[in-house]
Amino acid sequence: MGFSLFPVTGFPLWATIVLVGVDLLIRIVALGWIPNKRKPSVALGWLVAIFFIPYVGILAFLLFGSAKAPRPRREKQTEINRYIRELSGGGAIAADADDLPEYVRTAAQLNYTLGTLPLLGGNSFELLPDSHQCMRLMAADVDRAQEYVHFEFYIVSLDPATKELIEALLRAHQRGVKVRILIDHVGSLGYPGYKELVRLLDSAGIPWRRMLPVRPWRLEYQRPDLRNHRKLLVVDGACAYTGSQNIIHRSYNKPGNLRRGLEWLDLMVRTEGPIVAALNAVFITDWYSETEQILFDEFDTRLPEELSADGISQVVPSGPGFELENNLRLFNHLIYNANERIVICSPYFVPDESIMHALTTAALSGVEVRLYVGETGDHTITHLAQCSFYEELMRAKVRIFLYHAPVVLHSKFILVDDDVAVIGSSNMDERSFAMNFEISLMIADEGFVSRMYQLEESDYRPNCEELTLERWVSRPLAKRYFENVARLTSALL
Repeated sequence: MGFSLFPVTGFPLWATIVLVGVDLLIRIVALGWIPNKRKPSVALGWLVAIFFIPYVGILAFLLFGSAKAPRPRREKQTEINRYIRELSGGGAIAADADDLPEYVRTAAQLNYTLGTLPLLGGNSFELLPDSHQCMRLMAADVDRAQEYVHFEFYIVSLDPATKELIEALLRAHQRGVKVRILIDHVGSLGYPGYKELVRLLDSAGIPWRRMLPVRPWRLEYQRPDLRNHRKLLVVDGACAYTGSQNIIHRSYNKPGNLRRGLEWLDLMVRTEGPIVAALNAVFITDWYSETEQILFDEFDTRLPEELSADGISQVVPSGPGFELENNLRLFNHLIYNANERIVICSPYFVPDESIMHALTTAALSGVEVRLYVGETGDHTITHLAQCSFYEELMRAKVRIFLYHAPVVLHSKFILVDDDVAVIGSSNMDERSFAMNFEISLMIADEGFVSRMYQLEESDYRPNCEELTLERWVSRPLAKRYFENVARLTSALL
């Protein structure tokens, strides 16, 4: 009787040898291949997946393993960056920045080196904490448009909350305004109202594109989990909106959310001044990437002739189209230079090692660090991974505030001392650092930063419970176990 490793099924010995050999080969090759030019934590995450489930793990790596956009898209980013520098003809700072702290000026140089857009003065800002009211204001601005409207959002749906804005876009198109719309393909798929929106845009004849489309049957394909997560509206180069919110009802229209009473809390900024041209440059870059068209007539990044010390700000684009992680480097730079306090609000807080080191170092140095996160989340694995960091942070004297359910905290901002605020689309996780196209607005204006602290005290702190170390370490052992398992995937989330 012949020997078999699978006597019950009668699996052939030769097939067993082949499978074991391929399995071993996958593991050996992965050990030397995957760490190449990757963070050790990211490489380790992939190696764990491959060693536990070799065939599925290697297939997932081949599909999702590269955190860079396709080479043609990166080449377009480099090309348009060169064009912006030539057109602006300036350096990193186009503002009267003499009174700014040195670390803010070096942050501006860092952002300019990585993202091409300069620090600009002479801007004004309006904080918009109500997403439905924000869409009504957007609609009013679109109704005043005379030349163009540039609209770019990660998730867009046609529903009662968005109808007024969508109809304003249609009216602008009908009266001859150049309306251009970008919507992330995978980001919007599956949300109620998206299919109706697509039919409406197509029937109206508005120029629009799916960003990073995954439609291989139309030869449209790239790594499917690279997403354009930016939120941006520009009207006539006169005003612009950016921040955290998508164009959808605050419940996101899903039955499960409605049953649980979940509602997303966002924060947007409406701005006027030279910074609008910089925000518009980000839209034009993305439009070029999706359509091969450069909107020369609407591309104005010339620096202002007179430098201003008011409303100083800088646009920071980031994502897999850039060679480096622009937003991660900015966040680390600001955290390490804080002297008094740091406030971070992030719905998905799954930091890499550099952010954890920066925050704990700041807190251990006597800087007050306040972290706002949601008591509840809409992504179970991400939320579990997030919870796994709380104990380490609190032992370093970081204060953690949990925003009460059923609100899903979705605002994204950082405050450092009385000097600077960063608001935008970027979360504090590996996905936002490496895999999502994001947009952040760094504002170095004491008046605006003061208003942000007031918003924290009036709108955020009263709706939160501060987490204590004593309470947290007493949580059930089973919860700790699943948090730790989820943490193993944090570099891949």
